[in-house]
Amino acid sequence: MSEKSSKPTPRFTVITLGVSDMHASIAFYEALGFARKMRATGEAVAFFDTGGTVIALFPWDQLAGDATLPDQPRPKTFRGSTLAWNCSSVEEVDTVLDFAISCGASPLKPAHRTDYGGYSGYFGDPDNHPWEVVVAPGIEVGDDRRIHLPD
Repeated sequence: MSEKSSKPTPRFTVITLGVSDMHASIAFYEALGFARKMRATGEAVAFFDTGGTVIALFPWDQLAGDATLPDQPRPKTFRGSTLAWNCSSVEEVDTVLDFAISCGASPLKPAHRTDYGGYSGYFGDPDNHPWEVVVAPGIEVGDDRRIHLPD
């Protein structure tokens, strides 16, 4: 960038998950209802529209190599990040958790009232990437499937 150019606009566009079994992970995310895009990539990489951002699935070892990180040992423990599925109601949280488990997710934490006045539970995808399913005070989920935060 030249000295006169403006600062780039920050944006979060894609989260790429390293997965052990592309076929099983693609089937799981399709079962959850995420729309797969760019199917021409086959099982080399898979992209899912999430309503504003994209989830990409990529073989674990290849993703590690691309980031120049070792792919072993593969952690079975918390990796320092979670994904979230924000909901509009307590009932929706329960419905989403039950639905995800029916699609093959692992239950990680039952839904419960939180200390901040919300309601939350967790499931793990086929590679145990943790997803929080949550309704939180002050966070509105719009008809556009995006969350809207107050200023």
